[in-house]
Amino acid sequence: MLWWQDDVGQGVRVAFTDRGAGNLALHTGDDPDAVRARRAALERSIGVPGGSLVFLDQVHGTDVADADRHDRPAVPTADAAVTATGVPLAVMVADCVPVVLVGEGPRGPLTGVAHAGRRGLLEGVLERAVEQLRARGASGLSAWLGPSICGSCYEVPAAMREESAERIPAVAATTSWGTPALDLRAGARERLTALGVGVVEPSGAGPSCTLENERLSSHRRNPGSGRIVGLVWRSGPRGEDAA
Repeated sequence: MLWWQDDVGQGVRVAFTDRGAGNLALHTGDDPDAVRARRAALERSIGVPGGSLVFLDQVHGTDVADADRHDRPAVPTADAAVTATGVPLAVMVADCVPVVLVGEGPRGPLTGVAHAGRRGLLEGVLERAVEQLRARGASGLSAWLGPSICGSCYEVPAAMREESAERIPAVAATTSWGTPALDLRAGARERLTALGVGVVEPSGAGPSCTLENERLSSHRRNPGSGRIVGLVWRSGPRGEDAA
């Protein structure tokens, strides 16, 4: 169910699912009841209260949802979310880069997630998420980059590569068969590093390219494979997980 997970300090856990957790997205044509059942099973497996895990209506934009607002929608339309109170957060992907952010705050850890697809990455979704966390007092920010399509596989038209590289030079890449490509992970790493955020690449979980690793969901390989998710939540004292 989990491709990788770890206790990253301050009582916070970060994880990324694989296809063993099933499709976790409601917008891919899957049976909604089956998706909700999988989400409930995921909540039980990581030990957070049922219905507490916040998913987003992701639209490849740069809006950041405040998960702590009492009047927020159950499913905010945004491509990033932040919390200072430990609300469990999820971000869905199937080739884009799932980014989990954790920082130190005046009253405890602050956490966030971001969906860094091509459009969102180029237009500043990571900058917006980091800005929102720092506005809440976050310092010492670190980011975990989950599974995504790699630069050797993400083929794009030459004009798209050129236009993208004008904004973030690090995204320019070439496929393993010699055609123009984008490396979204390199772009995300460059933007985060420029923002003073430490970048962590999970290790020991196997290949992280969603197209190459059939344990992971890839829209390019199979549009019907659904979505995997990146997760961040607070764990309780004695290893008991809690929201």
